[in-house]
Amino acid sequence: MMGSDLLLLLPLLLPAAGGLCVSLIRLPDSARKNLVTAVLALEAGVAALLLFRPDASLFLFSFSAEIPVFLSADSVSRLYLAFISLVFLLVGISSFEYIAHEGNGSRFYPFYLLTLFALAGLSLSGSIVTFYMFYEAMTLLSLPLVTHSQTKEAVAAGIKYLLYSVVGASLALCGIFFLSRYAQSLSFAPGGVLDAAKTAGNEGVLLPVLFVMIIGFSVKAGMFPLHGWLPTAHPVAPAPASAVLSGVITKAGVLGIIRVIYYLAGAEILRGTWVQTALIILSLITVFMGSAMAFQEPVLKKRLAYSTVSQVSYVLFGLFTLSAAGLSGALLHILFHSVIKNTLFMAAGAIILKTGLTRVPELGGIGRRMPLTMACFTLVSLGLIGIPPTGGFLSKWYLAQGALAMDSAWNWVGPSVLLLSAVLTAGYLLSIVIRGFFPGEEAAREALPPSEPGWAMRIPMLILAALCLLGGMFPGAILEATQSIAAAVVH
Repeated sequence: MMGSDLLLLLPLLLPAAGGLCVSLIRLPDSARKNLVTAVLALEAGVAALLLFRPDASLFLFSFSAEIPVFLSADSVSRLYLAFISLVFLLVGISSFEYIAHEGNGSRFYPFYLLTLFALAGLSLSGSIVTFYMFYEAMTLLSLPLVTHSQTKEAVAAGIKYLLYSVVGASLALCGIFFLSRYAQSLSFAPGGVLDAAKTAGNEGVLLPVLFVMIIGFSVKAGMFPLHGWLPTAHPVAPAPASAVLSGVITKAGVLGIIRVIYYLAGAEILRGTWVQTALIILSLITVFMGSAMAFQEPVLKKRLAYSTVSQVSYVLFGLFTLSAAGLSGALLHILFHSVIKNTLFMAAGAIILKTGLTRVPELGGIGRRMPLTMACFTLVSLGLIGIPPTGGFLSKWYLAQGALAMDSAWNWVGPSVLLLSAVLTAGYLLSIVIRGFFPGEEAAREALPPSEPGWAMRIPMLILAALCLLGGMFPGAILEATQSIAAAVVH
């Protein structure tokens, strides 16, 4: 039954009001930064408060008696909102120096805050219709982040991002229309809401629809063959936009898939079917392909973009195992990948800002010029590879456990592909680290003096790098939360 907890409105109202104020009121740079920081800090505080509150809901309006639009704070909602708010706070603070150099902060920050509004609404959506509304809003509001520089390349990348997103969302919408015939309601519930009496004998139609719906949401998650927008958008977007695109917005597609599989359809209807097999194959192809493309990509931000293609499909593979361990590992990797990839893009932004270098072959000696930045880059790189005691090791351990729990050939194929991808990840990240700290005699002689960014860029990187390490060393609370969610929805 829907309640009236007005606290659920705050995570939406704060960034929406902040974004409109930054857009409509002419403010000096210092006042704009203070306002953005205040909004992001308050948003993080509200998210932290909700994280420790029981489930709650808030009715907004209704299209009809069968289609209510409402907010709901269940365990997945609260977890997503908390990590989104923390990431946006840290990336937002880190962006001040970068955007001041790029210019047009009056255009960047309104859409940055409004994107957070859409993501907060998406996280707290209580039904698939509510989710879809905020999902489309997120695409439109985040588009100006991609096209921020207004260059020909940025506009082309923005068009590509929009087209891919619209196609994916349209596939998901078709699935929503169809599911309305077979579901008891369109509200999310652990274990699914399909009506057993209506679905009996109709699996031949229902399974293809679920497959198409999942593929639709996987566009935002960057799964093959609809991953092309990611390596196109990242090189042209400002580094702070790339950070949230990779660390957060791709996870919106993942959240859509979680909701479809575990809160609408139910895992049982997909387990052992051709849909599960096809999705596992696509996710593993993406894991390997993304790593292989990153390994040979010379442009730093594009290398990180291909890395995102690979790493987000680690999450998808965990979801598609339809096991409690796999889901727990997927949720952990959502969090740790976001921490790691935001740090990597912050470091890339710092390098571009202070040196103007954008290609990996140019980064010889960068570790001597920017030692703190590259130390953070190195630590989170170890996490992305999956080396203990980082959080990346923990999430990949549970992803492997989820694969091993499957009663099929995937229980060895899956971990093998993940291991191969980890080797490639080491190749494309540690080569940057080695080149940066051990450039060779000639490059060392030509190395320029140290040139770190300001503390507003360094402190967020340090916090996220520390979270990557401490999350792996002391995982008790977060591990308990993800396992509790998995136990509630996997039967």
